This record gives sequence, structure tokens and C-alpha cells, in this order.
Amino acid sequence: MSKKCVFISGGARSGKSQFAQELAGSISDKVLFVATAEALDVDMKVRIANHQNQRPKSWQTLEASTNIADKIREHIGDAEVVLIDCLTLLVSNILLGEERGFSEKEIDAGEAENRVLMEIRAVISFMQESPATFIIVSNEVGLGIVPENRFARIYRDLLGRANQLVACHADEFFFMMSGIPMKVKP
Repeated sequence: MSKKCVFISGGARSGKSQFAQELAGSISDKVLFVATAEALDVDMKVRIANHQNQRPKSWQTLEASTNIADKIREHIGDAEVVLIDCLTLLVSNILLGEERGFSEKEIDAGEAENRVLMEIRAVISFMQESPATFIIVSNEVGLGIVPENRFARIYRDLLGRANQLVACHADEFFFMMSGIPMKVKP
């Protein structure tokens, strides 16, 4: 197994997570699944349970809403693959999290960008020093209309910046459309 980074992006319900899980399983059975979702409502609890049921029981799961590089470092063990699902929720957690989140009315765009980029750069730095293969999933949110409110525009822009940063460091990049992976890079 050669170390690499695979980035998978696409729209909602495009098959990103399923493709990422199949890819991870084809590389190794020693997988650390990093779940960034938080069960804040009934719908998210159902989604999380469905995702958990789709994963092999042998995989180790790490629930981490922020500071994921440090948490991966602590829990990676002998994992040969680290699957992060997903950046979309990670960026949301950074912006809205209880610890240091912003209110929708009082968001400092510069500070928000610093926090998001610091988090993504920490993941990339750890990824580069780790012998594991990383598979990173994210939504592409920049293909639709410009959001009507400032907070949503800042979120869209910051997720776009995070995606660009990861894509730049990825060895492979797949864009998912209707369950079909389209290889973009290399």
C-alpha cells in the first residue's frame, strides 16, 4: 500500500460517502473513520445511524467535530486508512460550535477564515507526516445560487477555500455525480 490522499467532492446525496467507504475498504481493513457530524436533531441522528450501519464493524470510529488533526493523531493506532467524512460539517462546526462559534448576526469573516484554514492546514500537515492513506469527503456547495444572507455566503466561501486547499494537496480527486465517480486528478 502506498500512502496517498484521495479527495472526494460532489453534491448532496451524490454517493460520496459510499464511494469513499468502498475505496477505503479496497485499500485496507484497518480503517479509522473520522465522523464530523453532530447529532443535534432527530434527522441527523437518523442519518448518523444509517451511516454507522453501512460501515464495516471492524473499522474504528472517531467522532470529532473540530480539532480533528490532534484527535486523529491520538487515535490512529495501526490504521492504514483515515477516512474523514466530511469537511462540510467540519467547517460548519467551526463556525457554529459551542466552544468558539459565531452567531449568524455577528460573524467576523476574517477570524472565521483563520479558524477554518488553521484546521485544514493542521489536517494536511498531519496527513503529510502520517504513513496512512487519507480519504477526505466534502460537498461542493459553490455550484448553486449566491446565498441571500451573509452568514451563508461566508460559509460557502470558506468551504470552497477548504476544498481548494485539500484538492491542491490530494494525489487523486473524484467528483461524484448521481453515484458516478468522475476522476478529476491526476
